[in-house]
Amino acid sequence: MSFESLGLRADILRAIAEAGYSNPTPIQAQAIPAVLKGGDILAGAQTGTGKTAGFTLPLLEKLSRVTADKLVKGRRPVRALILTPTRELAAQVHDSVRTYGKYLSLRSTVVFGGVSINPQMMNLRGGTDILVATPGRLLDLVNQNAVSLREVEVLVLDEADRMLDMGFIHDIKKVLALLPKQRQNLLFSATFSDEIKALADKLLNQPSLIEVARRNTASERVTQRVHPVDRNRKRELLSHLIKQGDWQQVLIFTRTKHGANKLTEQLLDDGIRAAAIHGNKSQGARTKALEDFKRGEIRALVATDIAARGIDIDQLPHVVNYELPNVPEDYVHRIGRTGRADAEGIAISLVCIDEDKFLRDIEKLIKRDIDKQVVPGFEPDPNAKAEPIVLGRRMTIGAGTAKPGKSRAGKPGAAKLALGQKPKNGNGKKPSGNNQQQRTSKPASASTHRKGPPKPAQQRAQGNS
Repeated sequence: MSFESLGLRADILRAIAEAGYSNPTPIQAQAIPAVLKGGDILAGAQTGTGKTAGFTLPLLEKLSRVTADKLVKGRRPVRALILTPTRELAAQVHDSVRTYGKYLSLRSTVVFGGVSINPQMMNLRGGTDILVATPGRLLDLVNQNAVSLREVEVLVLDEADRMLDMGFIHDIKKVLALLPKQRQNLLFSATFSDEIKALADKLLNQPSLIEVARRNTASERVTQRVHPVDRNRKRELLSHLIKQGDWQQVLIFTRTKHGANKLTEQLLDDGIRAAAIHGNKSQGARTKALEDFKRGEIRALVATDIAARGIDIDQLPHVVNYELPNVPEDYVHRIGRTGRADAEGIAISLVCIDEDKFLRDIEKLIKRDIDKQVVPGFEPDPNAKAEPIVLGRRMTIGAGTAKPGKSRAGKPGAAKLALGQKPKNGNGKKPSGNNQQQRTSKPASASTHRKGPPKPAQQRAQGNS
């Protein structure tokens, strides 16, 4: 099957060809005709399968069929709204819209928080056809009468599973209340949890179901491996693997922001160019670190789960779980950063005895045992005892055993949020509605020095990972 057979106009096909693509991926082959048909869609595909183009391409085609009244006297209302959970993902989606729509007369805008809202308000004054946004900044703009959503024709919820996991369900409900009842709804998710299906039941009207991968499966293009190691030798083993294997580009995951900063400093001490990316970094610092990583100016990018959402590097060869996630689904998201766009990838997990329960939960989720290989010289102590794992200030897990109904730092799980239970911060108060996300500004200095991380910006409780 070719893109020409999917009903896309010549200007879009030209942009696709210039981007280097000739044949659609399975999710694109199914989603594009379904979106053009006009009904609601519930689509699930593991990360790296091209699901972003699966909705941006048909959106561009639909909106290009513009009627004259939409442009009377330069009037340009928001006709398509794409909601994403993180600023990195918002930027990635907007890049996709611009890449494939560069020969069209459509306008697109991306908004997310963290810097002055005024430039975004100015950008929106001229009107925009496609608006890519994170929920908090969008609501801020609506409250300041900078944008109207009364004429939205298509709503896209991208990474809906992460929306629930980050506690954005209430903001999403507020946005839904601002939209016209007659619209097309597209819900895209990397995983299909029961909570996602519950949300879909409320949001979607007789949706077409598209699922191109088995539920919560890890990419078959990724070679997965576990290296058992003592907890106090993980960093030594990581540096050994990077140097011994001459890895020039590796994305490394930690559970906490503090852990990301500490590991980055240790790698720098070992002579490995590294930078950290997490919620306490300014958007400029995060953008520069990511660009330096893509250009090969740093070898190791150390990230937390939420900060890494939206990182899209086609040929990323290595992903390392320096610490296993306590939420098994996050393992699938992490290793999905490699093995993208038909490339092969390697995902390595450094696992100490404290994380045995996490590993068993992951293997149960992906329905397979992960190959275990002890690296010579790093054999774990057979007499070592498991110790509690601290997940930030508000949650401690004893010997790798997770408490049911919780996810990340003791926050309510997605199931409770989907049922309408309001998330609370550490003081038992409802989080404030401002600065939910951060937005790109002029790049700041790279995070490769030893002066410590920048001071945290004022952030929402849910989006601070």
